[in-house]
Amino acid sequence: MPERRSTTYGFRRTSTLLEGRIRRASESRGFAQSRLLTHWAEIVGDDAAAMSRPVEVSFGRKGFGATLTLLTTGANAPLLEMQKERLREKVNACYGYNAIARIRITQTAATGFAEGRAQFGRAAAPAAPAPDPETSRMAHGLAEPITDEGLRQALETLATNVLTKKT
Repeated sequence: MPERRSTTYGFRRTSTLLEGRIRRASESRGFAQSRLLTHWAEIVGDDAAAMSRPVEVSFGRKGFGATLTLLTTGANAPLLEMQKERLREKVNACYGYNAIARIRITQTAATGFAEGRAQFGRAAAPAAPAPDPETSRMAHGLAEPITDEGLRQALETLATNVLTKKT
């Protein structure tokens, strides 16, 4: 039988070089499969992944029914709370059996502690372009009769937004 010659010329895929390190790091946090960490958005969906990160899988004393801890911001915690059962089903589908019995949600600021430095939300929306001068004049004219300064500015801003809105 002829000897098989390598076609990679001494190069290896990056994934094979990092596989051991990723596995050790994820196992230290209780993740039996690192796929849950590396493919979080694919497993739970983009919306849930934008709000949360898996932090830890902890097992009970008898080894049945692990708890998955998710990290999120305080504002997103109620949204994730309502999705717990659906998330648990999706994560268990990744494992192939009913590995996760509970999901615990931990809240933190988007920046702060080491785990919280991961950005959860989407990128900030770009600032709206300044309205053209004609629209600004029209909005100012509509709000001009108002004597209260704060109310006039609020109504002028509202008029500008309504006039520049694209249908």
